[in-house]
Amino acid sequence: MKPQLLKVSTGPAHSFSARRDTIPYANNRWHYHREIELIHFEKGRGTQFIGDSIRNFASGDVVLIGSNLPHYWSFDSSYFDYRREEADVRVVHFNEDFWGIHFLDLPENTNIKLLLQTAKQGIAVNGTAGLHVQQLLEELLVSEGPKRILLLVEALTTIAHSKDVQLLSSVGFNPHFQRGEKDRINNIYDFAIQHFKQRIALDDVAEVAGMSSNAFCRYFKSRTGKTFSQFLIEIRVGHACRLLIENHMNVKQICYESGFHNFAGFHKYFKQITGKSPLNYQRAYLK
Repeated sequence: MKPQLLKVSTGPAHSFSARRDTIPYANNRWHYHREIELIHFEKGRGTQFIGDSIRNFASGDVVLIGSNLPHYWSFDSSYFDYRREEADVRVVHFNEDFWGIHFLDLPENTNIKLLLQTAKQGIAVNGTAGLHVQQLLEELLVSEGPKRILLLVEALTTIAHSKDVQLLSSVGFNPHFQRGEKDRINNIYDFAIQHFKQRIALDDVAEVAGMSSNAFCRYFKSRTGKTFSQFLIEIRVGHACRLLIENHMNVKQICYESGFHNFAGFHKYFKQITGKSPLNYQRAYLK
């Protein structure tokens, strides 16, 4: 599927966009854009897709998304049902050359230039750097004039100098943009998120994609770099991580609540993806 190309607009008085979103369905689909994106989730929780990376996102997360890297944040169902949890997101979009075509070539800006190249894999910003960037984005939302640019440069410099960052998508990820496929991956992702707790037959998801089973397997692997079963396991393990952190169920309950039908398989895949057993993961987080 082709991720949807979004046009990011800026006001006549601004060279880049900074906004606050309080609705969970803003750009809630697989999309990309030329602009680099810096996003902070003040309030929000769900599943994050960046390139070929699948993981949970939660309140406090800060992420830098490079130019033309497909991404998608699927908020949990509690943001759409009668309980209506509140979303609160700060988003900045800017072109790499909005400050002039020679700005990044200045020797003082070498670290920012390298950062924006690295951001084409997506970067999670953690620790004190993430907290500092959150504060800068808060200030940027209400600032005008040159201070907006200075705050953005400071945020990028903070990330560039931080050791507490994590690359998200693999370096070899290739989205294979093609015409006429705008909605296909959204349908596949939505189907997987809605049904991951159940057994999903290959024929069923292939039907959602409008393809034969064999064609779907080839298609999905070529677009994401992984098989659909691997993709599904990552969603299930991500859900299990969230339940372990919430600490309201025992591990066996979490296994079945996350869509695994075999405890040994759950343990094996969980450790394969997180590097820890479910109990060790929970203890490390609670500690």
